[in-house]
Amino acid sequence: MASVAELKAAIDIALQQIGDGQSAVQAAGEKLAEAQQTLAGALEGSGHTTVEAAQASLTQAGQELEECLAATLVAVEQAQQYVSTL
Repeated sequence: MASVAELKAAIDIALQQIGDGQSAVQAAGEKLAEAQQTLAGALEGSGHTTVEAAQASLTQAGQELEECLAATLVAVEQAQQYVSTL
């Protein structure tokens, strides 16, 4: 059976990996926002359905990234609470 110190160390490593993942999600969100702006600027006024579909896809991807980030923030809080009880 793992000791409390080993368990805390494993949780700390997992939290660091989650933090790295959160940074990646935030960077991806920024890139999505840039892509949306570029697409809107390049094709402003275009009613073409492909452009509208691309914009909708980018918006959905951005929302999914935000949901992912929110879920990881909750998971981190729960893990930190757990560690504090050990």
